[in-house]
Amino acid sequence: MENVEKPTIPSDSIKQFKDYLDSCGLRLTRKRQEILEQVYAYDGHFQAEDLLVQMRRNGYLASRPTIYRTLPLLVKSGLLTEFIDAQKNTRYESIHSLREHAHLICLRCNQIVEFREPKIDALQKAVCEEHGFKSVRFRNEIIGYCAECQAELGPAD
Repeated sequence: MENVEKPTIPSDSIKQFKDYLDSCGLRLTRKRQEILEQVYAYDGHFQAEDLLVQMRRNGYLASRPTIYRTLPLLVKSGLLTEFIDAQKNTRYESIHSLREHAHLICLRCNQIVEFREPKIDALQKAVCEEHGFKSVRFRNEIIGYCAECQAELGPAD
């Protein structure tokens, strides 16, 4: 592997992933840790193939099957979140720098816009309290057409 600066992963994140793997009877291998490092280095939303390209560009000998097997483990461990975009592709996002936010997803160009709305956050909290539900995180996606695609499509009938 080339000399690539490794991202700093908080030790509690490594422990969280290791603890989850231990609970499943799995080990934190060097390859899984490298994938975790590159997930932390990825800026924004990504697909498994995007991560594979980034890892290979950074000199890692990453295999497609290892990435595809490791991403769900990261999701289940709570270190990664996944969502389905308008084209039904699975996309991922590291939670290390996330605040609660929602997505606007364009059906035509697949653009993803993140937004944060305190009123939605407050409503979510109130609904959870009303039902005695402890929220870990929420996912809100609004699927539709961005302004540019609306202009190209013309007025709706």
